[in-house]
Amino acid sequence: MPRTKGGFTTRQRRNRVLKQAEGYWGKRKNCFRSAQEAVDRALAYSYRDRRNRKRDFRNLWVIRINAGARLAGLSYSRLMGGLRKAGVTVDRKMLADLAVRDAAAFNALADLAKSQVAA
Repeated sequence: MPRTKGGFTTRQRRNRVLKQAEGYWGKRKNCFRSAQEAVDRALAYSYRDRRNRKRDFRNLWVIRINAGARLAGLSYSRLMGGLRKAGVTVDRKMLADLAVRDAAAFNALADLAKSQVAA
């Protein structure tokens, strides 16, 4: 049986990596070995940071809700506890949006939470 060298497959793999490295600076965009290292690292960072982005946004929402709650005379934990007791199922993303864009609606929710905390 004749020997196969796999040149086509190797070239395809290298071209795929170099295509992913488009826009990189210097040798990292056109030298396969450097491009391979750069692409591997970039993919690892993007995998990690897709998860970190969720963490960062939740942190931002909590900060915004806390600021709105303080203006309404509550702490963050008392606001969230009161909303939970009242059966309000608005998530942190929506609460943060209300705190920034619609203070009247947020204050109405805060008053509802206050009444639950006091009771």
